[in-house]
This record gives sequence, C-alpha cells and structure tokens, in this order.
Amino acid sequence: MSKLRLSFGCWNYDRTRALMDGRVQPDGIDLNYLNMPVEETFFRMLRHKEFDVAEMSLSSYTVSLFSEARPFIAIPVFPSRFFRHSCIYVNAASGIKEPKDLIGKRIGNPEYQMTAPAWIRGILQDEYDVPVDSVTYFTGGEEEPGRPEKLKLELPPNIKIERIGPQQTLSAMLASGDIDALYTARMPSSFLNSRGKVKRLFDSYVDVEKAYYRKTKIFPIMHTVVIRRDVYEQNRWVAQALYKAFCEAQAETYKDLYETAALKAMLPWLTAHIEEARAEMGEDFWPYGLEKNHATLDTFLRYSFEQGLSRHKLNPEDLFAPEALEAFKI
Repeated sequence: MSKLRLSFGCWNYDRTRALMDGRVQPDGIDLNYLNMPVEETFFRMLRHKEFDVAEMSLSSYTVSLFSEARPFIAIPVFPSRFFRHSCIYVNAASGIKEPKDLIGKRIGNPEYQMTAPAWIRGILQDEYDVPVDSVTYFTGGEEEPGRPEKLKLELPPNIKIERIGPQQTLSAMLASGDIDALYTARMPSSFLNSRGKVKRLFDSYVDVEKAYYRKTKIFPIMHTVVIRRDVYEQNRWVAQALYKAFCEAQAETYKDLYETAALKAMLPWLTAHIEEARAEMGEDFWPYGLEKNHATLDTFLRYSFEQGLSRHKLNPEDLFAPEALEAFKI
C-alpha cells in the first residue's frame, strides 16, 4: 500500500533535520521536505496554500482562525522559540534609554501581525508599562522595499499604523532617525553597519531574558506547524502521525546536543550551554505538546486579543487538531 505523499515547507532546523534527511519518517506518510527560509514559507502558505503541511507564524495562524475559511489546523509542535528582548533596536540619538522612553515614539514593525513584534509589544506592556497603543507603528520591508501585511487586518482605532514609503526600508529608517525603534525578528543590517547609530534597548539582554523566564516561566513560541485543512479533513490520522514524528526528531536533537565524544554543533562550550539551559528550564527546555505550553500559549492569545489581532480571546485548545492532543496508553 502506497504512503500518503505530503509536501512540507520548513526551514532547516536541528530539531527537524531527521525529518528532512529521512532518518525519521511519519507513519504512513512520504514527506517531501522543502527547505525554505521562514518568510518564503509563510508568504507562500498564507497567500497561496501551496503546501500540505508548513511551519507557520503563531500570530498569522491565530489571525487565520478568524477567517471564514479557517484554512489551516495546527499540531502542538513549535520549531521556533525565541526570547525577544534582544530584538528591540533603537536609534542611538532617539533618547530611548529604557522601555518607558518608547512611549510616544515611532516604532517599526515589518508587519504588525508578526509573532515577534506581538510578543515584544505584550512583554513591554506587561513588564514595563508601555501600552500597546502608546506609540505609532510603521510597517514595511525591513531590508527590501514593498513588504505587505500577509493577512488583511481589521484593527481597532486606538492602534495607529502607517505604511512606509514604497522605496523605504525600516532598517535604513532606523539608522537615519526616521523611526525611533524597531521591533523585529531578523537583526537589521543597520545594527551591524551603522557604526553605533543603532543599538539594542537591552544591552545585557541575556540577563534580562533569564530574569523574565524565572518570573514568568515563559519561553516565547514563535512558530507552530499547520496542516492545510482540506488535507486534514480527508486524512484525520495525519495529525497524530506528524506529531509523533516531530517528537521523535526532536528527541534525536536533544541527544546530539549533549554528546561529548565530539561536538555536533559549532559552539565551543555547547555542553555548558545545555547544562545551563537544563538548570534554568528543566530537561525538556523546548517542550512540544499542549500541557507544557498551556500558560505560554494562553499569554500569547491574550496579547493577540489585546492588540486587536483576534476578535475574541481564544483558548490554547482552540488552536490544535484534537487527534494530536492525546495518545493511547498501555
């Protein structure tokens, strides 16, 4: 009996590499792994639904659940997580020295609905009393002109958004002072090349992020994995098959990261990094599944609602295929 052939759009991560090279194969599925950067995967999946399965921005997926079509359904796998305190960049001449100085400023976001800026806006409001509606947001390409929002947004009037010019980029605007700060996922080129004109808001961001985790126990989720809904409805079993395979691939990575015969990643103190992460966050420091991520997901869904992206607050259970939320026991 032939296997179900599914296309899968995803970047090349250590935790998914066993799926890409075929060492792990989902039950009953012939997975065609298409290795692409996240911006390409998201654009092609959200605009054209090109893939059967894809890595997906958590925020974009959440917004998509309020469309009439509801084109995707997720499984509780999270290929990207990231503490984003390091991703708040400011113009050095803007007068921004601490988070509250952001109030009233001009803030770049490549897309308002991006997951990274959504987390940043929520954290700044929760932890530093910077209201989401206390700034003006400027959206557009970070490094290339003409980047649109991938999804149509209907935002409340208190959220102030302006599109940058057709030839402008947020990275250059940050260096020139045309915007005061940038919340983003990718490090802007102007941070590397502007000779000190652009800096991070939090210089000691690792210490800040560790303190945030100790207080909240949140390791922010950036991306999940979605199945095109028509594929799922025709083959409900694929949700559990894929979830199991992702967990198996991740388990291999956990082992590789703590291999001491030879370092499998090019970090001189990799073993120490892993031991530190375990001491701070436990053995399963990058958890999959709903139960271990319930509080983190609930916080993000609150942010999505408070920032005008969701019409009402969803519950974490609303995000995922039920078949991927439970398993048999012997």
